[in-house]
Amino acid sequence: MADRVLTLRELNRATLQRQMLLERQTLTVPAAIERLVGLQAQLPSAPYVGLWTRLRNFSRADLARSIDDRVVIKATLMRATLHVFTAEDYVRFRTTLQPVMAGAATAIAKRRGGDFDVDKLLKAARRFIGEKSRTFAEISRMVTQLTPGQDVGAMRYTVRTHLSLVQVPIAGGWSYSNKPEFTLAESWIVQPISSKDNLRDLVLRYLAAFGPASVTDMQTWMGLKLKETSEKLRRELRTYRDEGRRELFDLPDKSLPDGELPASVRFLPEYDNLLLSHSNRTRVIADGYRSRVYLPGLRVAATILVDGFVRGSWKIERSRNVATLVVEPFESLTRRDRADLTEEGEKLVRFVEADSRSFEVRFG
Repeated sequence: MADRVLTLRELNRATLQRQMLLERQTLTVPAAIERLVGLQAQLPSAPYVGLWTRLRNFSRADLARSIDDRVVIKATLMRATLHVFTAEDYVRFRTTLQPVMAGAATAIAKRRGGDFDVDKLLKAARRFIGEKSRTFAEISRMVTQLTPGQDVGAMRYTVRTHLSLVQVPIAGGWSYSNKPEFTLAESWIVQPISSKDNLRDLVLRYLAAFGPASVTDMQTWMGLKLKETSEKLRRELRTYRDEGRRELFDLPDKSLPDGELPASVRFLPEYDNLLLSHSNRTRVIADGYRSRVYLPGLRVAATILVDGFVRGSWKIERSRNVATLVVEPFESLTRRDRADLTEEGEKLVRFVEADSRSFEVRFG
């Protein structure tokens, strides 16, 4: 029997539903982060906004408490970028994703002409960081003294990607400093990193959070070659086709929502997972808008969803005691859409700039 062809809107609604963006969910913070398989966290505020837009009655204290209790941690993992994960997922998948991080470190060392003894570097760094938590500045000085004349950035990145390190949180704010300290993961969460290759579980978790998806979608999110793994899993999975006839895999017990289901407006933070977890991103953003979202320096803009698709970006400006959320639409919006964005935007600006005295929403 031929695979069912999913329309663009059906793919969009399925992805939004699994990302908790069709309607807010009532989940604990750890449960939500596990369902999403982590949240990108290059900016300290991003995971807070990402959870605020997905969960009912979410407060800063909800995530801060999980971080303070060491149930949730911030570390380099997926695609060698910073994420917040549950400690359990970090322990489960750190070894599985080590080849991605090692490959990223090797590429940077080659590009910068690095030629240093990796084993010697890692042994010294583990001992140094094991003594007490260290900033990147302290790690940089240590590796420079250890191996003079080598590229400090390549050595520091090798340490960051080869050792299991977590950021040490701070009290208040968004839980993490802009100049963070790092410590060894095993000592912070007081359990060893699993030595098992849990790739199969990771693929299934991805499909639960982002499916239906192609092999190249999965590879984009994970950074690993998955053709062989997907073939081994084929009998356990259901297959579809998109309108371009690409094969899509999915979990057999996942139902698909109607493509015409209404989707409320949503505000996504910078680097949100929704915009970075597929090779073909037309399910959430039109190709014509990509250059306005995927910015120089690998930055990813904070965006608005209208009818489930990216229709603009947003930012917050602060002047004295007035916090203004500025919406920059990419196309004309209806009066109803503007009203909905204004209502949702005022809630968001109050969440982000809680200490401001007045709040505004403005359209650019």
